[in-house]
Parts: sequence; C-alpha cells; structure tokens
Amino acid sequence: MKLGLNLSDVVHSDKGEHQSVVYQGCDTMVSTGASSSGGGTLFAKNSDRPSHEAQPLELHAAERSVVSGTQFVEIDGSAAAYRHIGSRPDWCWGYEHGFNEHQVVIGNEALPTLLPETDEPKLVGMEIVRLALERGSTAQEAVNVITGLVEKHGQGKFSNNAGVRTYDNIYMVVDPGAAYVVEAIGHDWAVWQVSGVHSISNVSRMNGDARISKGAQTTAIHHRLFDPGSGADFSWSAAYSAVDNAKSGARRQSRSSSILGHHDGGIDFGKLMLTLSDHGAPESDPAKFESIPGDLRGICTHPQHEGGVTAASLVADLCADESRLPVYWCAMYSPCMALFFPVFIEGELPDALSIGGSTHSKESPWWMFHALGQVGFAAGPDRMKEIHEGWWGLQKGMFGSAYVMAAQGREMIDAGDKDKANEMLTRYMADNTDNMLRVGREMLSSAAV
Repeated sequence: MKLGLNLSDVVHSDKGEHQSVVYQGCDTMVSTGASSSGGGTLFAKNSDRPSHEAQPLELHAAERSVVSGTQFVEIDGSAAAYRHIGSRPDWCWGYEHGFNEHQVVIGNEALPTLLPETDEPKLVGMEIVRLALERGSTAQEAVNVITGLVEKHGQGKFSNNAGVRTYDNIYMVVDPGAAYVVEAIGHDWAVWQVSGVHSISNVSRMNGDARISKGAQTTAIHHRLFDPGSGADFSWSAAYSAVDNAKSGARRQSRSSSILGHHDGGIDFGKLMLTLSDHGAPESDPAKFESIPGDLRGICTHPQHEGGVTAASLVADLCADESRLPVYWCAMYSPCMALFFPVFIEGELPDALSIGGSTHSKESPWWMFHALGQVGFAAGPDRMKEIHEGWWGLQKGMFGSAYVMAAQGREMIDAGDKDKANEMLTRYMADNTDNMLRVGREMLSSAAV
C-alpha cells in the first residue's frame, strides 16, 4: 500500500493536573466518499490532556451493561453493551475516543460556552462517549444515545468536590456510511450530518441545517443569552459560544481544514497521521508539514502549548464493503514522536496496552512513550527527530502487514472460522506490542547513557 509518507521532525516539556488548568485542546476530523483516496470513511483524533495523565487502551467484551462507573449521576443499564475499545484517561470511567464492533467511532472535545456553571451533577462528556459506543450499532443510533443522555442527565460545567474539570462537549460520531457532529450545552444539543472533509476543535461551528433540541432557545432566553424581542433569528452558536475562549480551537480548526482541504480527494490514513503530527507551516504553504517550534497553529500539542499535551491519537480506517476488517491505528503520547500501531477489535487486546495509572510504570507502553516524549522535549528538535526515526523501521513493517492481516482476518471470518481469525489477530497485536516495547526501551536506554 502506497503511503507517500515523510513524517517531519518536531519539538518541547512540562507538567499538569487535570483538576486545575484550563486546557483548550483536541482536534477531530473525518474524510468520507470522494474525499478519501479509496472512497471510504476515515476518522482521526488527537486527545489533548494534562501532560502526566496516562491514557491507556481498554477492551470490553459484549455483555449486559450494568453502569457503575459514571461518577456523578446514576443511569440505567442497557440490555446489551457492544464490544468496544476506548482510550481512557486514568482517572475516568469514560473515553476520549473509541470504537465498537459495528465500526462506530466516537471522539469528543471541550466546547467553550457561555452557559453558566451549575451545582447540578451531570454526566462527564467522556462518559457519554463510552455509553454511546456500548449502545450504538450505527452512527445514527449512537447520536440518538448521546442526545437522549444529554436531555435526561445533562453534561457540561458543574461544580464538584472531586476536582474534576467539567465542560460542555462537541462530538464526532462516524460509521462507514455516515458522519455526524453533535454539540452539547447543558441539557441541550445540536446535530448535523457532515460529508467529504470535516474537522472540529474547541469552537462551535453549528451548521445551518442542524437539528436543535426543543429547549435550546428557551434555555438561552432564561440565561439572557438571546433576546427574542431583538427581531433576530435564534442562532445556537451566536447565543452560546464563548468566542474569546474558543480562539485556540478556531485557529486549530482552521489549520486542520486547510491541510485536509489541500489533500481532498487523496486523503488516506497516512495523510491523517501527518495531520495529527502537524506543527504548523508558513501561511503561504498550508500543505507543507514542517516543525516550527512554539507555533500554536499546529495540531500536535506539546506541554508548554496552553498547558496540555497530545496524550493519545487514533486514526480509524473503516471498511463499508467488508472486503477487509477495519484497521484502527493508535498512538500514545505525542504523535510526532510515537508509533501508530494497528489494533483490531476482532482479537484480544494485549494486556500491556491497558496498563497506565497515575504513576509511572515500566510495564506500561503509555508511560514508555511519555518518557521518550520527555526526552525529546528536553533535548530539542534533533533528538525528537532521532526518536521519530527510531520507530520508522517498525512503523513501515506495520504499514505493510496490517492490511494483509485485515484481509486475511476477513476471509477467515467469512469462511466461518472466526476463532482462527481472532487467534491470528491476537498473536499479531501481541507481537507488535512486544516489538514496540523492545524498541522503545532500547531508545530510552540509549538516551540515558
């Protein structure tokens, strides 16, 4: 498979706590139909979080859902929960992004709004991501889960004694045939379907064709965010968007739109990896992938950039015609210095990928990538380039083998040998994880000399 990749070098370092610093981060994008090189649907997301907050991967089997992990409100379980994998901040039950057995992929990010903070306990946005993956067999079904939970339980800013930073949310929800954006503010929501190339960040970009919850205008009037006597039509974004707090998101959303627009018609998983690793380029050449230290126009966030860091990334390469299995490319910590390794939901996730608590662990891939990132941030661009290049041999091998596995796995399942396919994919992911840990530890050992 031809990638045309030339991942660039990059830069920087710091520390943060999820409770105290206001982070404006995360970028999510989708390419569908003719915008994609193969005509399929691709999803990509960077999760920007405090720089020392681990974000391991977790797999949960299909089973009856007994919801016990939501932190502030109690909700009912469901008849069944679909098999899913999520990227989970170590303190949270929910996910920044994830995917399920039906090729539904969801990511969320903070949405700065003018709706005041309340004392009413609500769902955390990341909890909604997990619940929608458990309960949605299509993107539309997952959207319905999200809007139903938002209306009933709410989400967004509320005071709490647990030190949890809460915020309103924007979601990207996709499957092989459809893509939606959901903006959620308090108990209200706006939903619209997108196609072609579309990206979101920490800024309201509500489409004029959006469906809006029945209470949205009434809520805005109640909080004096909209004057019905003004003669103006009600505008969701005009009423609710905190424009000053959304400047970073608007800048990055413009950047991702520029990059992807340049590649419209030829977007593949490699282009999306490049976009997630982007650090800005001259305005005169928006398609050029270069590192400009300290330039916040880029997508990949480093610790000194507004307090957070890109803690995990996902590129989902879905497949509508079932000619192969979907391939989910995952990266841990800064994507500019990380390895994108392929994950299949049909196999068993290696146990090591789920290790990642609040303190450093030698057994955790996430903490290994974190350590390498800190080495790069401290040493500067040359060392960062070395770290990136140190992964390249393994990365190229995975680029070559992942789609072979995806095709073979599909053939085995279609032939009625699902167990054999699962065994093959489990072994493949385990071998990749072992090799990833070996190479990463070798680089850390070399850096310590």
